[in-house]
Amino acid sequence: MTTEPDLMQAHHPELPELTPINGGHHKCVECNRVIYSDPKVAVAAIIPLDGGIVLLKRAIEPRVGKWSFPSGYVDRGEKLERALEREVMEESGLEVSVDWLVGVYSDEGQAVVLVVYHAEPKGGELIAGEETSEARVFNADRMPDLAFEHDDRIVRDWQAGLGMRDRNTKT
Repeated sequence: MTTEPDLMQAHHPELPELTPINGGHHKCVECNRVIYSDPKVAVAAIIPLDGGIVLLKRAIEPRVGKWSFPSGYVDRGEKLERALEREVMEESGLEVSVDWLVGVYSDEGQAVVLVVYHAEPKGGELIAGEETSEARVFNADRMPDLAFEHDDRIVRDWQAGLGMRDRNTKT
């Protein structure tokens, strides 16, 4: 029986050479163990504030100087919504509550799966965190130059989600 600490150890202490195999994975040339290259999960928030949405100017790669949503990676074992709340606080100074799922986004050949939520502000003050150089609110119809190709689609999906929610509350 394998204990939990055994699961956390490297497959081989000297880190021998790995050879590529199907599915983007690798295999150890010494022990033949398959090393899985699983995707990394990230979360992002669309936060409505003062008639617009919160965007942050990136101060780190990739896309330094471009604008994007508060976002970050999910730690192993961390609940998506808690990761989002943590990342939003770290990057923007805002305390939020996660409201609804906007969408899940992935691209062929990319390691990151992005889960985007609509989050309502419930405290804090909008500031630029360590990984951002500026934090501002933009009208969703007049967005700055966004960092990632899928960001425009995310905004459209968010607006469609708002429209569906508005129709449901009126019926």
